[in-house]
Amino acid sequence: MGRHIHVIGIGAGDPDYVTVQAINALNDTQVFFAMDKGEAKRDLVALRRQICERFIRDPGYRFVELPDPPRAADGDYRQTVSDWHAARARMWAAAISAELVPGGVGAFLAWGDPSLYDSTLRILEAVAAELEISYDVIPGITAIQALTARHRIPLNEIGAPVLVTTGRQLRAGGLTGSAVVMLDGDCSFQSCPPDTLIWWGAYLGTPDELLVAGTVGEVGQRIAALRSRARDRHGWIMDTYLLRAAF
Repeated sequence: MGRHIHVIGIGAGDPDYVTVQAINALNDTQVFFAMDKGEAKRDLVALRRQICERFIRDPGYRFVELPDPPRAADGDYRQTVSDWHAARARMWAAAISAELVPGGVGAFLAWGDPSLYDSTLRILEAVAAELEISYDVIPGITAIQALTARHRIPLNEIGAPVLVTTGRQLRAGGLTGSAVVMLDGDCSFQSCPPDTLIWWGAYLGTPDELLVAGTVGEVGQRIAALRSRARDRHGWIMDTYLLRAAF
């Protein structure tokens, strides 16, 4: 008998972002698997536990924390990510086999939405090739939705597209039109013309939320300094921003 896994999007930080569908899946789960990324990111595991404590009616579940495999700091980017995912897949398969009885239901809680810059689904696909599991996906409120809601702005201009990209790609290709930038540890918006509009947010939906808006020329250095101080204070940061090229 196979095991079943829920991949549950839990939103961008505010427990109120958790959907009714996600709450139902939380209450259907016996074992929650969470990646332990070290002391600096213990907050992320703690927030997952708080969501479970708030919404699960029968506290008969367990948390299994898995040490995150190391990721090579140099070498080809795609290859290092592929190797890291493969190491995670082996660890997850072993943990699911050992901690979840056949016919049982487990879950991974994905920050934001599992479809957006999250590796959970790719790794579970690899696990499913080695272990008899099924899995489903419960969508969550993304950082993009939280960002535009908190700044009270539409994501797109009338009839215009929006690119969702990374800091690495922004630096390589520049900006045309509007772009949401995620996974940017280098404040790559500083490479944009000073009249580029930016809406930035960090720790969205949490008590530590930070929001700044303006042009890159007006607020770019402020965002970079604010980001650096916040990361030093917390030991981690999750931020995203929307850019619009001036016309």
